Parts: sequence; C-alpha cells; structure tokens
Amino acid sequence: MSKMNQKMEAAEQVLLHTYNRSSVVFDHGKGVYLYDTDGKEYLDFAAGIAVCSLGYGNETYTNALKNQVDKLLHVSNLYYNEPITDAAEKLLKVSGMDRVFFTNSGTEAIEGALKAARRYSYNKYGSERYEIIAMNHSFHGRSMGALSVTGTEKYRTPFEPLIGGVKFADFNDLDSVKAAVTDKTCAIIMETVQGEGGIYPATPEFIQGVKALCEEKDILLILDEIQCGMGRTGEMFAFQGYDVQPDIMTSAKALGCGVPVGAFLMTERVAEKSLEPGDHGTTYGGNPLVGAAVSAVMDIYADMDILSHVNEVSAYLEEKLDKLVKNYDFVTERRGKGLIQGLVVTVKPADICKKALENGLVIISAGSDVLRIVPPLVIEKDHVDEMICKLEHTFSEIL
Repeated sequence: MSKMNQKMEAAEQVLLHTYNRSSVVFDHGKGVYLYDTDGKEYLDFAAGIAVCSLGYGNETYTNALKNQVDKLLHVSNLYYNEPITDAAEKLLKVSGMDRVFFTNSGTEAIEGALKAARRYSYNKYGSERYEIIAMNHSFHGRSMGALSVTGTEKYRTPFEPLIGGVKFADFNDLDSVKAAVTDKTCAIIMETVQGEGGIYPATPEFIQGVKALCEEKDILLILDEIQCGMGRTGEMFAFQGYDVQPDIMTSAKALGCGVPVGAFLMTERVAEKSLEPGDHGTTYGGNPLVGAAVSAVMDIYADMDILSHVNEVSAYLEEKLDKLVKNYDFVTERRGKGLIQGLVVTVKPADICKKALENGLVIISAGSDVLRIVPPLVIEKDHVDEMICKLEHTFSEIL
C-alpha cells in the first residue's frame, strides 16, 4: 500500500464520513498547482471551492499571516484589535456597505444575516413580520438556519422541522417572487450567481426588479456573495455589475483566501434598527489572525489589479469553453460570469471530475449536470490552455 493510500485509510478511521472524498492527499501548493504526498502535480481549477483566489504561496499573504502569528492570535470580542478594524475599513470601502460583522464561515454569515433581517423587522413592525423568501435550487449552508433557506429539498428533508416562516420562489422569475410576498415578508435572500445549484447568474431584469420590490415594501434584500464575490465575476462583488445595492450581504470563501473567515455586511439604515448588544456574538470571529489575512487580501487585490486581470482572462476562458460546447455533443451549454463558469453535460459530472483528477486536473461539479470551473483568480491564459488540453484528454477517455 502506498504512503498516500495509508493516509487516506487512516483518515477514514477517524473522520466522520460526511464527505465522499476524492482519492488524493494534497501536501502543498505553488502558484496554481497542487502536489500530492507522492509528488504528483495537479492544475487547480477548483481553488478549494472558490476559496484560494490568490493560488498558493503568495509571499505577501503568507508573510502577513506569519507576522501576525508572532504578535497575537486571539483576544475575543470583549476587546478591540487593530487588524480586524483595518480589514473592516478596506472591506467596506470596496463593497459600498457601512457595517460589518466577521464570522468564522459562510454559513455563520448567513445565520447572522437572517437574524439581522428579522431583528430589523421586529424593531420596526413587531413580531408579525418575519417571513423570508428564498430561491429554489439555492445553497446557503448546512446549519439549521442556513439550511432553512437552501432551496434544495434533499438537503432539508432529513433535518426537518427547520426554522419556520420561509417560502421559496423561482430564481430569475420575478413574478414568482411577487406572488410569494405578503404583509409578513421581512426579507428576500438569494445568491447573486447561484453556485451549487448549477452556476446561474441573476438576470439584470430579475435582480433589479427584486430590489425595486424590496424598496417599495421595506423588505430587506440579502445577497449571498460567499462564492461569487471577491472578484470572481470581474467585479469586487457580483451585485456591482447589476447597479443594485443589497441591504445585507454575506461574504466568505476568498475573503480570507484559505483562512476560515466570513462576514455579513449591512447598510447604516439597517444597522440602526437591527442587531443590538447581546443579540449576536462569536468567540473567534474577527480575531487578529483573520483580520491580518483579510487586510492582506484586500491590499494584494488592489496591487495586482485583480479585477482587470479577471476580466481579461475570463474572456479567453469563455471563448475556449464555448468551443467545447460547439465541438462535443455531450457538452450542451456554458453559463457563468467571470471566473465562475459551468459546463452543462449529459454524462455524470462526477465521472469526469474523477478521471480529470487522474489526469492532473482539479475540477468540481455543481448541481446534477454541471462541471464547475472556479480557478484561482491569478490564472493566466496558458493555464486555460493547459486546462482545456487536460479536459479534452479526459473527455476522450470518458467517451
């Protein structure tokens, strides 16, 4: 038995089996490549599920973490710390939001956003205005609150009853949202680009229509930018490409580029009538280490002009992916924005992902029929060419 197989077998003996993991043990990364414990190289077009937007081994980022480790890791939120304030100022500036609460994960960010929305409505209208409208085929996390607004029944059913007062409408169908609104509606939550559900960007007409509806009825618009934010669509946050502003927004994944950190942000209007001391909290959230990470990520994005780079390389990626749709009958559609792309396929995506891994390419799936392509944002055009080559080789072995 190889060393890598021994490590996988050991993991299966001690870890709770909630993931069907791929047969590889990654040991380290460099640039946009990963290396397993046997030394094999893999081109990474998954980025840890859209997390590692700077790839691996960025010196400025790692030095910021090392320096903070030497200074201070944790003091709790009973006290101030400088790194998280710096991070907050930079995050608010690029998002156009006014207040932020740092969490340990995207799921926690969703939980906080839901609580903030209900608290806002409670403070303004009392206890009878509590309903939340979410979208079918959405994914917001696996805790009980986040699961309650996740629009995929198979995720929810084993854990019901979940929190009440949630309705589901159809993404990109404004009439279905309008039909779900009542005098009890306090918030509408949706991903700006649906990720796990199959890479569906919101149409401008839909997201702008929902925003207008929210403004008309004082309903809070919560946009989940956990996967599609942080530069992935070519805007710092995807909603910025639609000329709308959410009342509450969630972020995570690439926010810390590998350090576990999330956040929910809100406008001053919401903050004034929302969470108060004692309503919400976290022991670890916003500690000095994650503050240093987020602050460094913001600086690196600016120094590298990452948004311009994403827009340039994503146009090239889209061109190459469109050729796959044209050349392969089982690849029926491409959809996405920037560097969050999906290829709709008529064969099992899991089979393609497994064979691609054997060929040194890391890609993942979304929904039941989509190959999800969410590489580090620092990829170059030659990496796109290499990915296409490996993917076409994989196609030839699958068919």
